[in-house]
Amino acid sequence: MMDPAEKERLARLEARLAELRKAEAAPERSHMDSHYSQAQLAWRMVIELVSGLGIGFGIGYGLDSWLGTKPIFLVLFILLGLAAGIRVMLRTAQEVQGQQAAAAAEDEKRD
Repeated sequence: MMDPAEKERLARLEARLAELRKAEAAPERSHMDSHYSQAQLAWRMVIELVSGLGIGFGIGYGLDSWLGTKPIFLVLFILLGLAAGIRVMLRTAQEVQGQQAAAAAEDEKRD
């Protein structure tokens, strides 16, 4: 006959083993999924930079042609578009870094 304390201990062990088996059976993100998410992030940042430059070019060219000035507004707004694109890229990088830190903290808490 088994002691009741021993039965309780075995039941807890079985529960822990079941949790570990369930965690192992859960599909993890493969290396390719991670690779594609990084590529998508890179494309997002490139698009943000190019769109800032394009909008700056459009505004500058429009103002120069409308006012009949030399390409002073074109240069000025291209530089402003570049600065805005870099700023948005940095904000995106901080957002992703925060998400990765939160995921790492959650993993630490689970372990």
